[in-house]
Amino acid sequence: MSKAIGWSGVFPAVTTQFRPDYSLDLDATHRVIANLVRDGVSGLVICGTVGENTSLSLREKISLVEIAKDASAGRVPVIAGVAEFTSANASQVAREVARAGADGIMLMPALVYSAKPFETAAHFRSVAAETDLPVMVYNNPPIYKNDVTPDILISLADCDNIVCFKDSSGDTRRFIDVRNEVGDRFVLFAGLDDVVLESVAVGAEGWVSGMSNVFPQEGETLFRLAKASRLAEALPLYEWFMPLLHLDARPDLVQCIKLCEALVQRGSALTRPPRLALPEADRRFVESLMAHALENRLALPDVGL
Repeated sequence: MSKAIGWSGVFPAVTTQFRPDYSLDLDATHRVIANLVRDGVSGLVICGTVGENTSLSLREKISLVEIAKDASAGRVPVIAGVAEFTSANASQVAREVARAGADGIMLMPALVYSAKPFETAAHFRSVAAETDLPVMVYNNPPIYKNDVTPDILISLADCDNIVCFKDSSGDTRRFIDVRNEVGDRFVLFAGLDDVVLESVAVGAEGWVSGMSNVFPQEGETLFRLAKASRLAEALPLYEWFMPLLHLDARPDLVQCIKLCEALVQRGSALTRPPRLALPEADRRFVESLMAHALENRLALPDVGL
């Protein structure tokens, strides 16, 4: 199945839009998604970390998948994040988003519980067994405290519908370790914005990106240049992008990315509590990064967008 899914390129981790009373704004989220697809992204991840998954109800998650499918109109795959406290709850969400039309799921380790490796593997294995959708294993140890190591991933190679590995550890050597053991069994995705070029260099076929919500054409161009080994063109763009890409590695990445979206009128900065607006000093820092980026925006090489 891993070769058949066709997942490659930039998949923004789409933000979820809220009204001033923190209720879900489906119309605004639809516009965000439609604009990303218009600007040439290769796929969409709904209800990921940046989409504030853990602050959403099951009904809201289903609604977001439905409007993402409508906004994308079959032009790009829609992957739904699944982040739950228990394997049973994750299995239920996986079944529900499949009914809503998701093209795949991005499955996180069980939240809160600091699992041992065999427990982490068992979680992925049991949820995968409850869905026919292709599964992207999501590893983000700085945020979720459970590390899906290469050994854990390799132990799941017999699960046919576990097809993709998104790594946000920042350690790109892991892609080499996986390939040395199981070849191209898994499609590899960069999950941390500020190591995307390095991730492509060691085999990443895709990038689940935070800052490509803000600059989708720059993100897709950077990725395509890297895949084509056009490094002389990629490096100036990477250097321009890097101060903003570092925001994806902060604990408050969601607030940072949504503020950047608001500054270019692609979405709202509002996050649902417990996430609160950035303190003034942090807000000014992000605003200064954005002002510098916009003042020095580069002409993009032709990559077929």
